[in-house]
Amino acid sequence: MNLQEANGLISAIRMNLSKVIVGKESGVDLLLTAMLANGHVLLEDVPGTGKTLLAKTLARSLDCAFKRIQFTPDLLPSDLSGINYYNQKSGEFEFRPGPVFASILLADEINRATPRTQSSLLECMEERQITIDGVTHELEAPFLVIATQNPVDSQGTFPLPEAQLDRFLMRITTGYPSFEEGVHILQRFRQSNPLEDTAAVATAQQIQAAQRLTAAVNVSDDLLAYMIRIVEATRKAAAVKLGASPRAGFALLRASQGYALIQGRDYVIPDDIKAVAVPVLAHRLLLQRGPGSREGQAAETVLQILREVEVPAEPTAAVRGGRVE
Repeated sequence: MNLQEANGLISAIRMNLSKVIVGKESGVDLLLTAMLANGHVLLEDVPGTGKTLLAKTLARSLDCAFKRIQFTPDLLPSDLSGINYYNQKSGEFEFRPGPVFASILLADEINRATPRTQSSLLECMEERQITIDGVTHELEAPFLVIATQNPVDSQGTFPLPEAQLDRFLMRITTGYPSFEEGVHILQRFRQSNPLEDTAAVATAQQIQAAQRLTAAVNVSDDLLAYMIRIVEATRKAAAVKLGASPRAGFALLRASQGYALIQGRDYVIPDDIKAVAVPVLAHRLLLQRGPGSREGQAAETVLQILREVEVPAEPTAAVRGGRVE
């Protein structure tokens, strides 16, 4: 796949999403960025803002296996991974795969499951495999986990531990629609749900090819150093108890490459890094607790770091995408 073909594929998926989703352009771009970067997404927002609808629309747009599972306190790890059960007719144990054996897994309200069940996703999210009864099963590519959670409701929930949060490439928050968007939503869904008429516009093979192209997007050494300076700055910020990990630096790289491709380029510029820095880094920061700490402080900390860290100067003859301009 070349850049022109990738741009056509991204445009087709965007158009498909726009038939159902009203507004949320920045959230859609970030979701597509995560998909191209082969990363997982945590959709965090208040109830009724279209988190599940956005995930299901993306799944409908791709000709890939899709599974949704509602996370509840009584959900067991085997309900996700699958089990070996005894078949009385054959007299042998047979493996019955769980919903993780899909290309797109929607983990709805992930923070309502117990830590034991949440941790069952760690291996498959990081290594694209899952071990059951000592046997390791490879997961088919592409593999994307889209998890949703409500940041306001804490009753009956189990906050995701830092190790789990670090597995998500991005945390995306879209917020409430504007007045005009609210009216448009009512008009669009007045008679029927457009999701029911949504058809696939991309195959699994095309997504994999686009992911390989994303990994090949050019990033200069100056921008690599810029990313590391940003990550290191999170570890020195006064409001932060635990800063971003080396995995966060790699996530920032992959997300920047994916965002550049979303914008139609095969090279990364500083604005790409700035666009993805908050959704990539903010959820990975463990803040100091005390007077003055509040919701949104992690995002504010990352934005302050972006203002303070020096941006590499644009060279007069930059090598972009393997060619000199």
